[in-house]
Amino acid sequence: MDVYEAIERRFSVRSYRDRAVEDDTLQRILNAGRLAPSGRNGQHWTFIVVRDAERRAALAEAAEQPFLAEAPVILAVVDTGGGHVMACGVPAGPVDCAIAMDHMVLAATAEGLGTCWIGHFDQDACRRILNVPEPNVIIEMLPMGYPAATPPDKSRKPLDDVVRHETFS
Repeated sequence: MDVYEAIERRFSVRSYRDRAVEDDTLQRILNAGRLAPSGRNGQHWTFIVVRDAERRAALAEAAEQPFLAEAPVILAVVDTGGGHVMACGVPAGPVDCAIAMDHMVLAATAEGLGTCWIGHFDQDACRRILNVPEPNVIIEMLPMGYPAATPPDKSRKPLDDVVRHETFS
């Protein structure tokens, strides 16, 4: 599958088959995240792989999203950059982590797996569950597994509604 097909096929999966993600598949996906670009090549991220059922259930509760416990793997993407802000005024950590996470999402799609970006969670509770020390911050969580459902049709704005040339207006 090429990258354009992976982009087209990716959808938010909230129901997973009872099937483990193979170690070699997971390693390829994690490596895709590792290879992602980051500001100044800082690579200020840590990917926490959670397979333990009790820990996944605890994360699901802390996120108020029971379906997380169904996923055989949850990845937590942690910003370890200490709050660096880019010259444009935007925090670098969340941007860098999002780039790495999207690389992993597309790699997972190419491997036949489903994912779902999770930003709704109790930061303090999840930090305790995963033993994430200050000042590191969990940016997103990513449940991952074989989808139990088929992808719905995508609804996206037309390209002309989201693209401007030369200036915003």
